[in-house]
Amino acid sequence: MKKISVKTSKPYEVVIERGSLTRAGELISAVTTSKKCVIISDDIVAPLYAEELASSLSRSGISSSLFVFPNGEQSKSLSTLGQIYDFLCSKKLTRSDFIIALGGGVVGDITGFAAASYLRGLDFVQIPTTLLAQVDSSVGGKTAIDIPGGKNLVGAFKQPALVICDSDILKSLPTETLADGMAESIKYGMIKDSRLFDLIASHDLSTIDQVMDHLVYTCIDIKRDVVENDEFDRGERMLLNFGHTLGHAIEGWHNYTDYTHGMGVAAGMCMMSAKTAPEEVTERLKKCVEAYGLPTSTEAPMAELLPFCATDKKCDSDSINYIVCEEIGCGQIRKTSVARFGALMEG
Repeated sequence: MKKISVKTSKPYEVVIERGSLTRAGELISAVTTSKKCVIISDDIVAPLYAEELASSLSRSGISSSLFVFPNGEQSKSLSTLGQIYDFLCSKKLTRSDFIIALGGGVVGDITGFAAASYLRGLDFVQIPTTLLAQVDSSVGGKTAIDIPGGKNLVGAFKQPALVICDSDILKSLPTETLADGMAESIKYGMIKDSRLFDLIASHDLSTIDQVMDHLVYTCIDIKRDVVENDEFDRGERMLLNFGHTLGHAIEGWHNYTDYTHGMGVAAGMCMMSAKTAPEEVTERLKKCVEAYGLPTSTEAPMAELLPFCATDKKCDSDSINYIVCEEIGCGQIRKTSVARFGALMEG
């Protein structure tokens, strides 16, 4: 077992251990005295892991109820959030109880926001079941839902009480879902760690499990350092958005249906690099992305993507922050007007 301590405004630990889902109750009991919780999951993950989690909680004397919603980005909405609130109310949860997010990034995001806002805040535990959620969205305290105006525009900073990462769960992921997580993993190598990038580039989807524990630990360790330095996303934490400015726009252009977050990030990183990085860096990035079956571009016209970028939460008045990696392992934050950003990407 490996642990990473995250020293934010509310400190917590990330546990990285194969088979840790089976003793989740024991791990959770170490951080809370509550004996009542609600598990929130989706209709793909719940049939696979909810019963095992509930049994583990029961062995530790914790009673649980389960709320399940349809999988997919479309469920990260005000409608689903309202249903979660109603369920928590029906189960008479109090501030001394807690919520568990069992699932990928969508589950973690909406559960975290529900925890931040229901009864003005109660504890929640992250049990991420996808690689993307383990290496990225489950750590750092960003929670959100989507609205018609854009992705993640309504949310709150809410640090979890505990994060439990079970690498064995990742073995059951479809290839496309595993690839999604690899996009975020590649991002960490690009912005902060050239050795991590080299490790990822030396594998593919068929062999990456050989180094999965090290991969997850290294990505979380990088994010921990960045989040501790900038918990509320005012400076260095913007580095974590490499590929996301265009990536979110691509997702939006596709109406969050046939283009996943990882696909958007992968294409966004490559498209940004093509405009801002040396050709050698861009080609290495593209080759790595392609090895994991991810796209390096999009058929969406840039002129139609830019309006999405202009409403992104990384904008500041009439300016936009974007991330470049002129060399692998060294990300930089740049700021320019929305108009100049558009000219850069269309040029």
